[in-house]
Amino acid sequence: MNLWNRYAPELVTDLYELTMAASYYRERMFGEATFSLFVRDYPYHRAYFVAAGIEHLLESVAQFRFSESSLEYIASTGKFASDFIDYLGRFRFTGSIRALSEGRIFFCNEPILEVTAPIIEGQIIETLVLNVIQLETMIAGKAARCVHAAGGRGLIDFSLRRTQGVDAGVKAARASYLVGFEGTSNLLAGQIYGIPVFGTMAHSYVTSFHSEMDSFHAFARAFPDNTVLLIDTYDTLSGAAKAVEIARLLRAQGRELKGVRLDSGDLVSLSKGVRKIFDEAGFPDVKIMASGSLDEYGLKELLDAGAQIDTFAVGTKMGVSADSPYLDIAYKLVEYDHRPVLKLSSGKKTWVGRKQIYRLYDDRGMMCEDLLTLASDDRATGEPLLEVLVEDGRPARAPESVDTIRSRFRREWETLPLPLREIIPTERYAVRISPALMAMDEQVTDRVMIEEVGQPSIRQR
Repeated sequence: MNLWNRYAPELVTDLYELTMAASYYRERMFGEATFSLFVRDYPYHRAYFVAAGIEHLLESVAQFRFSESSLEYIASTGKFASDFIDYLGRFRFTGSIRALSEGRIFFCNEPILEVTAPIIEGQIIETLVLNVIQLETMIAGKAARCVHAAGGRGLIDFSLRRTQGVDAGVKAARASYLVGFEGTSNLLAGQIYGIPVFGTMAHSYVTSFHSEMDSFHAFARAFPDNTVLLIDTYDTLSGAAKAVEIARLLRAQGRELKGVRLDSGDLVSLSKGVRKIFDEAGFPDVKIMASGSLDEYGLKELLDAGAQIDTFAVGTKMGVSADSPYLDIAYKLVEYDHRPVLKLSSGKKTWVGRKQIYRLYDDRGMMCEDLLTLASDDRATGEPLLEVLVEDGRPARAPESVDTIRSRFRREWETLPLPLREIIPTERYAVRISPALMAMDEQVTDRVMIEEVGQPSIRQR
């Protein structure tokens, strides 16, 4: 289920996509084009990306139609000729999409996907492609960093209430689950994707009772097999002592207190104090959960200081990727009508042509180098990463489950060199440009400089 089904995905676009498409239509430019989607540079403290959002994009492209109401709105702008409006009424995506599978790790300037289709089709879906892939890839990378920082401890997504919209919140729950979170507090994401859901209680629940102990008893009565108590409403250590009483009551019934949650204060010292209280009372298996403005930096700081925390609820800072809230992602034309093209703008140059990424591994099975080359380069060696996922406008394989993608990411992560995993990475991964791609790029650059700029390229001088 895609949340955008409630809206008009064909209008998830910028006006200039349609003005360009209208001009292409008028000029009868229906030649085949290839557009490449890639990230130009790493955000703050990042050394890798995690491909996400591919399945949602494939679903949206397959359903891409201009409804009557959308056509009426486009016509009402007064900007488009009636024959172009009629063309949009017949619009279907008929091209192909080669892409990374979700959960794969990739690096700067490597195509996440390439769209090959009649140029109008490839142009019209640009904004949709950018919007879907940028959000989920960004969140998956942030969440993967949190998983690494947690060092094997459990993580739960608590981000819904502060993400930028419901759709973003649901996508954040999914993206974080793909890279190793145990689940989410988000019931809608749980329903849509089958992600495990978790939740305890709020401080308002505790304060609504005459006493903290009354609230604990009430919750244990309601959920005797899954009792997790929020113990910092008034005083954390006092709350822990009361939670011990609930643990004794549950044990007498043949049940066990599952855990307690801390949401404020000095989490290092408080978690140590709470752990001591439960251990000395004979409840070493009671789990301690912590929440409160956490992300990879906070997790690392807490654990480096010796915090006794088993599970972390990670919310706002992960759900909005607070330290790096966007990717410098681009969707650029690289070939039209069998002619390789490029952009030479300062700082925004593109590589020409349809491409493929080949990944090489060392003798320990760790990633050691990627080769970016032309899709037609049959001399390249290594594992090809871009796969055909849409052909002739139709899916080339069945949709993948979140658990399939989660397993793929786990395998990928195990091959990522250790220095690249660090919260503050000390190395950059090697992405080498093949001789074939370099030669074509130089050839096209030389031609463009002469034909468009009127002077030879630096290489020709």
